[in-house]
This record gives sequence, C-alpha cells and structure tokens, in this order.
Amino acid sequence: MEQVIIENMGAWVKITLNRPEAKNALNTAVLAQVAATLTDAAADPAIRAALICGAEGNFAAGADIGEIETKTASEGAVDPRKGHWAAIRAFPKPLVAAVDGFALGGGLELALMADMIVLGADAKLGLPETSLGLIPGAGGAQRLLALAGRARATRLVLGGEIIDAATAYGWGLAGWLADGPALPEAEALIARMCKRAPLALQAAKAALVQGDEQALALSQERAAFERLLDSADKTEGIRAFREKRKPEFRGQ
Repeated sequence: MEQVIIENMGAWVKITLNRPEAKNALNTAVLAQVAATLTDAAADPAIRAALICGAEGNFAAGADIGEIETKTASEGAVDPRKGHWAAIRAFPKPLVAAVDGFALGGGLELALMADMIVLGADAKLGLPETSLGLIPGAGGAQRLLALAGRARATRLVLGGEIIDAATAYGWGLAGWLADGPALPEAEALIARMCKRAPLALQAAKAALVQGDEQALALSQERAAFERLLDSADKTEGIRAFREKRKPEFRGQ
C-alpha cells in the first residue's frame, strides 16, 4: 500500500497521507515523499497550489514513535527529517491543509506549515510531546505561539491539552471550519484560489511567511528537541506510551 497518494488535479496537486493503521503518523519515508512532491510541484508551472489531507478520517496523529524511540541527540542533529521539513516550508506556492480527525504532534506541525487550514467538525489538535519527554521539533510551538498567543500556546505545549475544531478555529489556528468533513470545502477553496494570478499568489505567500516567521525562535526550538533525545525522561515517556501507563519522569 502506498504511504502517500499523489493526485494531479490539473491546476493543483492533492497529497493524501495514507497510513490509516497508524492514524497517518508521519514517518521519515512519508515526510520525504511529501517534500519531494512539493519540490516537483514548485518546479511545474502548471501546478499553482497543493493540498494535504489524511486518509480514512485522520490528518496525522503525530510522528512515528518507533523512529524516535532510539534516536540520540547526535542522530537528531543530522536527521534527514529536518531537510524534509525545510523543503515543505519552502514550497513557494499556496499550501492548503484539510484537517479531519487527529492532528497531533508532527501532524499539527505539518498543518501549521500550510498557508490555509480547513478544519473538519471532528478535528482534534494538540502538541502532546511533553508527555513523551520531548517538545515539538518542527517549529510547532513557535507557530502556535504566533497564532494563538502565549496563554493558549502553553495550554497545548506545557499542558498537553488537545482541543476540538471549534476551539482551534476560535483561537485563529484555521481560517475555515467546515460543518462536516474538511476535504470537500478545502478542495473547493483551492479550486477557487487557482483562478487567481499565480505570480501574485507566490509573492503574497513569500511576504506573509517572512513577516510571520522572521522573529520566531525556530532554530532554538529544534536544538532543544535534539538535546532531549538523549534524556532518560524521553526513554521513559515512550516506554510508558507503548505500555499504556502513566510515565514516571525524574528530570534526567
């Protein structure tokens, strides 16, 4: 089974995360294919935008825990995922995320890299990495802070809270809240947008991204994530997650 389904829709490309057995968790292979697809789409003048969604009712319920479990800080520093995340964020054309079901951890970080988010009525968003002895590693906390403010960001990043679609929309994390599934509204949105001037859309996106991110501590957040990969608490957090018990963190 293909882990990522790519469909050329004419003026735009549809990218479907397709690991339903893992709620579309983002492993390295999935991220690499998403990044490669967006890189190809960036070079194709016929493609004006891209849409990312998840198969079978979920967007992406985090990163692949199995890949993080034994990863060390030195391995994290040269992790190919960093390049894949950078390529996704560097996509110069409008990127739409259709978020249904769970968008947690890396899944929410991926959604927050999109220029426009459409939330399905059943969407659940969160950054629960501290329950695994880690923090967001792809800029999620910084982007959440910029969008929702410090008080709300701390509820998700420090408190591990998972919020529903209406709350996320009210906080300004998304521009659209669907009555039902997100995908139909997201597809209609991107089809309308592709009728606009492509060079103007790209210029506008570049200006928005620069204005949004130039003051964010993205590199500092990533460095802290990498340091935590060597902690005993990270080992305990992932072990407890696998054993379906509460972790016993010791600050080590």
